[in-house]
Amino acid sequence: MTFLEDTLIVLISQAIFFIGGWIFFVKQLFRDYEVHHLLVQLIFSVTFALSCTMFELIIFEIIGYLDSSSRYFHWNLGLYSLLFMLIALIPFYIAYFCISNVRFVTKNVIRPLTMMVWFIYLYFFWKIGDPFPILSPKQGIFSIEQGVSRIGVIGVTVMALLSGFGAVNYPYTSMAIFIRPVTQSDVLSIEKKLLQTMDMVLVKKKRIALAESNSNRNYMNQSVENRGFWSNILSSVGNIANPLSHNTENITQLRQEISALEELSRQLFLEAHDARSMREKIEWSRTFQGRYFNFLGYFFSLYCIWKIFISTINIVFDRVGKKDPVTRGLELVVHWLGLNIDVSFWSQHVSFILVGCIVLTSIRGLLLTLTK
Repeated sequence: MTFLEDTLIVLISQAIFFIGGWIFFVKQLFRDYEVHHLLVQLIFSVTFALSCTMFELIIFEIIGYLDSSSRYFHWNLGLYSLLFMLIALIPFYIAYFCISNVRFVTKNVIRPLTMMVWFIYLYFFWKIGDPFPILSPKQGIFSIEQGVSRIGVIGVTVMALLSGFGAVNYPYTSMAIFIRPVTQSDVLSIEKKLLQTMDMVLVKKKRIALAESNSNRNYMNQSVENRGFWSNILSSVGNIANPLSHNTENITQLRQEISALEELSRQLFLEAHDARSMREKIEWSRTFQGRYFNFLGYFFSLYCIWKIFISTINIVFDRVGKKDPVTRGLELVVHWLGLNIDVSFWSQHVSFILVGCIVLTSIRGLLLTLTK
C-alpha cells in the first residue's frame, strides 16, 4: 500500500472512532445528565478516537497490516497528539472550568488564574520524573520519551487503583452472597411510609398557607368598625366554614415539623430506592447471566487471594516468576488436550485481550459507580 492509502485508512478509522466516542458519551456515559458544554464532548471524542487509533496500530503491527513506514508515522503523530491532549489541553480546560465555577472569582482574573494553575501543574508533572530514571542526555525536553515516561508513571498508578477497585467492586456487585434479602412486602411498606410522610408534609404546608393568608387578610382589615354590615356577616360565615383560617397556627413550629418530615422523606426515598435495587438484583441473580457472573465472582475472588498469597511469597523469598499465568495456563491446556499450537504466539494475544478486558471493565465499573 502507498502512504496515501494507509493515511486514508487511518483517517476513516479515526472518523468512525470519533463518531463512536460521541455516541457513547451522549447515549451511555451521560445519558441521565444534561451536558451543555460542546467542547467537553469534542475533547472526549477526540481523545477516544486517538486512543482507539493507537490500539488499532498495535493490532496492525501484530498482523503486519499497512506499510511499516506508514505505521511509524501515524504512531508518532498519534503519540504527539495524545501527549498534547493529556499534558496541555485537558488539564488547562479542567483548571479553567473549575476556576470559572467559583462564585467569588471575577471574570477578569479567570484566565490569569488558569494560566498560573496550569504552570503549577506542569511543574509538578515534570517533577514526577525526578525519582525515576527518565532523564536521558540522548533525548530532548520535548521528546516523546519524556512525556510518555511521565504519563506512564501516572498511568501505572491509575491502573493499580482501577485494578484494586475492580477487584473489590466486582465481587460485591456480582456475587449473590452480598445481596441483601428484600421481599416485595418490604418495598411496599417503605413506599407506603414515604407516601404517608409526603401527605403529612402537604397537610402542614396547607395549614401554613391558610394561616399566612388569614394573617394577611387580618392585616388589611385591622379596623372592624370601618367595615360594613355585610362585610362582617361574610367574614363570620367564612370563619365558621373554614376553622383553619383563625390565626391560631404556630407557623414557626409547623416549619420545623415540615423540615423534619422532609428529611425523613428523603431518607425513606433513598431506602425505597435501595430496596428496589436489591429486588432487581435478586431477580437478576436468578437468571442465567446472574448465575454466570456469580460464578465469575467466586472465581476471581479465589484468583485474587491466590495472587496475594503468591506475591507475598515472591517478595519474602525474593523469587522471580519466569512465566506469566496465561502462558502457564496455555501450556497446561496444550499438555492435557494434546493441541498442536504455538504457545508463545497465542499467549501474547490472550494476554493482550485479557489486559484490554480488565481495563474496560475496571473503567466501566468506576464510571458507573461515580455517575450513580
